[in-house]
Amino acid sequence: MSCSDQELDRLDKLLSALPQENFPMTLSELDGYVTGILACPDLVPPSEWLPHVWGENGEADFPDLTTAEETISAVMAHYNSVASEMTKTLWIEPVYEVDPNSDETLWEPWVDGFAWALRLRPEAWQTVLEQADDETRSSLIFLFALQDINEGISKFTDEEIDEIDLQAPDLIPNCVAAILLVSRPELAKGAGNVSHGPVRSKRPGRNDPCPCGSGRKYKQCCGEN
Repeated sequence: MSCSDQELDRLDKLLSALPQENFPMTLSELDGYVTGILACPDLVPPSEWLPHVWGENGEADFPDLTTAEETISAVMAHYNSVASEMTKTLWIEPVYEVDPNSDETLWEPWVDGFAWALRLRPEAWQTVLEQADDETRSSLIFLFALQDINEGISKFTDEEIDEIDLQAPDLIPNCVAAILLVSRPELAKGAGNVSHGPVRSKRPGRNDPCPCGSGRKYKQCCGEN
């Protein structure tokens, strides 16, 4: 994304300074959240989505006006940065958290934020799901499955979840790109010829999930040819 590391660090500190008893969004959750809002075919105004950033009660409880203006400005700047990148390319670069002990990439907060955004417009997303092609439908279903894993209600086996956990960080951008082709077709025209989500990961194994987000094995999808 066009946001610099310095800007992201500043935004992270501002979010961390919010009253933690209200469970405000983390930087990764916010990134997934604004991505989901911008991917929605319906416009969601800031007056509706901003309160959820501050926490469960929708109240930011800023200590003063200066802090309020600085925090809101930083959140909106990140929103505009993601929007700007979407107009250039359908590829998004998620802001993931990293476990400081294991260096493991944690995709769960990002997916949680994305799912939160989808819940703001369930009817619009149901329409997208009904009208989508197989690739887009599989991408949405995959992200729903990730949220089920995050919430501990997945029906996948532990082995399957371990495999998905490894693949998810690379597959999420491809899923979003496939979804944008249907949910925001006007962006696809501006971004150029994008028929599948871009692939930035290494070539997958033949039995690995296909990076295009179809849900099929690589050998049965893009690797077939």
